[in-house]
Amino acid sequence: MYSVLLVEDEEIIRKGIRNSIPWEEFGCRVIGEAGNGEEGKKLIEELRPDIVITDINMPLLDGLAMLAQTKFQYDYAAVILTGYSEFEYAREAIRNGVSSYVLKPLNTEEMKEALEQAVLESKNIYYLRRRNEAAGEPGSVSLLEQEHEKEIQDPLVEQVLAYIGANYRNKITLSDLEQSLHYSERYISRRFQKALGTTIIEYLNRYRLQKALGLLKEGKVPLSEVGWECGIGEYKYFNYVFKKYMGCSAKEYQGRIG
Repeated sequence: MYSVLLVEDEEIIRKGIRNSIPWEEFGCRVIGEAGNGEEGKKLIEELRPDIVITDINMPLLDGLAMLAQTKFQYDYAAVILTGYSEFEYAREAIRNGVSSYVLKPLNTEEMKEALEQAVLESKNIYYLRRRNEAAGEPGSVSLLEQEHEKEIQDPLVEQVLAYIGANYRNKITLSDLEQSLHYSERYISRRFQKALGTTIIEYLNRYRLQKALGLLKEGKVPLSEVGWECGIGEYKYFNYVFKKYMGCSAKEYQGRIG
């Protein structure tokens, strides 16, 4: 079972989420609730949840600040709740490691979809870590093996993959795909997830990391620059994403294949 923490300052919304989602159907259980970011931070440290669902605008410590102070260290999947006035913050948060966002007023079906994506992220990362740890040759690890084995028959998904391949070094958001492919973010995400069994953001992370593994193996790019070269960004965040999927730091991995 995946453990879930709810962080929302409006009790009626928090209780509504807890009571309206069939958690067991998603292999989840709610292990705690918090009414502000400070309480949420303490519970993250204490309970180590697999998934955190949080509002952005809260007293004492807002949701994005809470995530910034805890996500690198405790490594959980995050879903943020946001109003239209905070929409751009939500999009930026997705680029920085949030699984998905749900707009207020909350829609139960959208919340279920967001939870499904968070569970999928947790499940895939766990699988990849186990497989990488069992791999006999560190330099031959593939983070995209599952997807490459599937026969893709959806032209929209093929377009998404082509867009990622051409633009992975740059900032990519779901909004960029919406504008380029002329379908809604939600529709694109659903088609992609159905075809490949993973989310666009998670696939993008793994695609970039696969490029990073190639750069580390070649050894021509300084370690501090690899994150920028593969589109993830500055070293601290790159190392967080690397460790999340590989189970070790980029420096440790480099030492194993050197």
